[in-house]
Amino acid sequence: MTAKTKHVVRVTILGEEYQIRSDAPVEHTRAVAKYLDDAVRGVMGNALAVDSQRAAILAALQITGELFQLRQTVEESTAALGALGDDVRRWLPPARRGEGTA
Repeated sequence: MTAKTKHVVRVTILGEEYQIRSDAPVEHTRAVAKYLDDAVRGVMGNALAVDSQRAAILAALQITGELFQLRQTVEESTAALGALGDDVRRWLPPARRGEGTA
């Protein structure tokens, strides 16, 4: 069993510095933090007198909505590719269809 390397990354979100400990690469963690910072700032820029905690919740809802939409897109794409693979398999000679192999 190999232990994953934990990276410690300092990021800034809404002017507050956070020390994040993560298995993810440093640049990935920074990109995620920037995405969150941008989302919260976007919410704050589009609303009148929204405090940072409320903006963070609204940004989290927005990001979660994006995640759900992407998951649905992946599921639909996976189903479409499976159907396409089935169609292509029918056109192949029986010996090339991969039927009966695990």
